[in-house]
Amino acid sequence: MNYIQPAHRIAGFKPYFFASLNQKINELKKKGVSIIRLDMGSPDLPPTDEIIDVLVENARDPHQHGYSAIGGTLHFRRACANYYLKRFNVELHPTREILALVGSKEGIFNLSQVILNPGDISIVPDPGYPAYRQGGKIAGADLYDMPLLPENGFLPDLNAIPDEVLEKARLLWLNYPNNPTGAVAPLSFFEKAVRFAHDHHLLIAHDAPYVDICFDGYVAPSILQIDGSRDVCVEFNSLSKTYNMAGWRVGMAVGNAEVIGYLNTYKSQMDSSQFNPILAASIHALSSDQEWIQDRNDIYLERRDIVVNGLRSCGFDVDAPDAAIYVWAQLPAGISDSTAFCDELLEETGVSLTPGIVYGKHGEGFIRVSLGTATPEVISAMDRIKSWMKKA
Repeated sequence: MNYIQPAHRIAGFKPYFFASLNQKINELKKKGVSIIRLDMGSPDLPPTDEIIDVLVENARDPHQHGYSAIGGTLHFRRACANYYLKRFNVELHPTREILALVGSKEGIFNLSQVILNPGDISIVPDPGYPAYRQGGKIAGADLYDMPLLPENGFLPDLNAIPDEVLEKARLLWLNYPNNPTGAVAPLSFFEKAVRFAHDHHLLIAHDAPYVDICFDGYVAPSILQIDGSRDVCVEFNSLSKTYNMAGWRVGMAVGNAEVIGYLNTYKSQMDSSQFNPILAASIHALSSDQEWIQDRNDIYLERRDIVVNGLRSCGFDVDAPDAAIYVWAQLPAGISDSTAFCDELLEETGVSLTPGIVYGKHGEGFIRVSLGTATPEVISAMDRIKSWMKKA
């Protein structure tokens, strides 16, 4: 008999989708199946040599191996402030309005813990990044699914949220450029969202890790560009996607000073910040010449077009996204089960995609394709999919 049981708040949780997928892929590899992964949003390209050199140089300094400042060094926070000023013309106070995170996912999860009480409502986009939902569940809050529909450009209809939900809601999640859909939001939408948050006494959490991966001349904004936003908004950003530093685990929370303070207090109980050389390299990433990012984005653009054209030729309904590293495609007519489709595709071709249902019930009938895989493999994956679907 097992006498040790999990806490009630996690008893019903299943393993993270990609953990289960990794196990399935490893089993197929043992059978000799050639796998091409277009599922996880992990950049395949490295950071610049200069960023890596700064890491190595600082790691060789014997004085850089002790604990670093919780919430990031002042130098790192100032680098974040300078980035926001140059990129968005937004002035932030380095210590009151900026907090370093061990990857933005940490802050996203922790925000629910410091804002929500049992019985509160967290309004989450559907489809949406699973961490918004799971963080709210563990906090004991109730969840309201806010549909993101193709006919509305995958923007939420805020006015459709029922009054009885808004009476209990304390947190509203937004994410543009969007994961998984690749949708973008104009400043006019953010203006509406900020007014909405003021009217209903909500905190908006805007997840913005893809603002610097844009195509075809599009430039993504920050919600903090809107007047009055810092009264009701906190924004999460990350070096993972912009600087190809996903495994380095460096992100930031910026915006409302009170919320930043709550996150800082919570963080101080659970971690001791990042390795100083990682923060030093991150400062260089934020502060150095940013022109190389456009060349990197051109690589993603080429992959985007390969995927979009390949899927369209197979009968998928898909738009070319203006930003982010994903293509969101509706399954061809006659196919509705995204999990079954992705399972069969993986087993019969070795190509791994993410079923849309992973991101919520409104994701069913779609698949997500990541652009974070070498271009020749992307081409090969599209060829495999086209050949497989012709036989079906």
